[in-house]
Amino acid sequence: MIVVHNSHECDVLVIGGGPAGSTTAALLAHMGRKVVLLEKDRMPRFHIGESLLPLNLPLFERLGVADEIRRIGVYKPGAEMVSDAHGTATKFRFASNPHLPVDHSYQVQRAEFDKLLLDNSRRLGATILEATRAREVEFDVGERTRITATGPDATVSSLLARHVVDASGRDTLLASQLGLKRTDKIHGTAAVYGHFRNVPRRDGDDAGMITVHLFEQGWLWMIPLTDGIMSVGVVGDRAFFKHRTDDLNGILARALAASPSAADRMAKAELIRPLVATGNYSYDARRIAGNGYTLTGDAFAFVDPMFSTGVLMAMSSGALAAEAINVWLENRKAGERLLRSYERRMRRGLEAISWLIHRINTNVLRDMFMSSIDMFDIRNGVVAILAGDFYEKRGLFSPLRRCQLAYGVLYGLSKVGLRLRGRGLTWRSTNSVKSTDVGDALGKGIGDFKWAINEPEGIAAPATEAADGARVQAVDSAA
Repeated sequence: MIVVHNSHECDVLVIGGGPAGSTTAALLAHMGRKVVLLEKDRMPRFHIGESLLPLNLPLFERLGVADEIRRIGVYKPGAEMVSDAHGTATKFRFASNPHLPVDHSYQVQRAEFDKLLLDNSRRLGATILEATRAREVEFDVGERTRITATGPDATVSSLLARHVVDASGRDTLLASQLGLKRTDKIHGTAAVYGHFRNVPRRDGDDAGMITVHLFEQGWLWMIPLTDGIMSVGVVGDRAFFKHRTDDLNGILARALAASPSAADRMAKAELIRPLVATGNYSYDARRIAGNGYTLTGDAFAFVDPMFSTGVLMAMSSGALAAEAINVWLENRKAGERLLRSYERRMRRGLEAISWLIHRINTNVLRDMFMSSIDMFDIRNGVVAILAGDFYEKRGLFSPLRRCQLAYGVLYGLSKVGLRLRGRGLTWRSTNSVKSTDVGDALGKGIGDFKWAINEPEGIAAPATEAADGARVQAVDSAA
């Protein structure tokens, strides 16, 4: 084993070459900073998270890679949500949403996408060390931080940096080392996924849409990629994965059995490579920055991937962190103020997405998404948030607040058997209300209003409900 001390000294050392790390490194290098990035793998490498959001596009322009993304991507005009229980498929079209400044996005194969971003950071001046894994971070070495890393051929290097950016993704190097990591005990989910051929796409202009197939204990994704490949995965709650098995094919088969619409599309599917599993999906860190370090992307937090927010949150966090760190290198106090602002923005985004994620398996929120009516433009506003507009401060009548208000009202109504279905409210039997006095029942619903908005830990998976129709009918909606 060869030990090389102080082989690199730099302004900023970035751990991880995914979208968060590449964005941070590219922007800081473009600002004139000396940047070294360590990536444990050699690019390209397989990764999920292939569906991008409209507000990724301004970041691509800023990084100078917009034309290359257009070349490698599948045009994504929106998203589709299918519920066999509702007998409906709703399409959310970005171009029809008045709240969105961008009318499309792309689906990408992450191996190609991540390599493109990493190569771009190299082009802008960052030093990239691939097949090099950061092992330990030691703070307060003079005015520097020492990072010990293992490279090719087991070579050990000691690198010194003024600031360290942890973009190590789900490895969460610093959050784990510093005891900052918190798992989400409320929303415990896991996923099984892989790439397939012979899975039919939607027709015409909808061919590039991501489809989310809902079932009682979770959901399936289908993301159309280049070369006739379809990314397919299932995310399930604890109840779905309680029958533990090492047979990943059996887990996916069980999910497909719960979603006839997805099973129809997968009837002739051919698996390209073995399925992969990921557990303990959601977590965050107690703080995002400290003396000489900053966390970005999944190294800071990760939530359920249902709304495809992962890559955008990674890249936007990298961009925000780069701006703050650039100031921190010149003026610590001013930089610390920007880092605190960065943390507030990231937590606002996480709270908005998490509020929706914690309720996506409830009947009430699913009814709101699948209904053919959009009360008070709520769904348009919420889909705009899910398209990437999730960092702004939320006023009294912001889209998320209006959604929360509607959710609370509909939750209360559900206690007396009223459900939002089709074009209005319908009566459904309920065992939630024992009193025959409707006034008492409504009072209970009002009492549950605050709970419904603010207490996700009390929400269990919805009870099994019968399909409203044997066929799934498409309903177009603005996104």
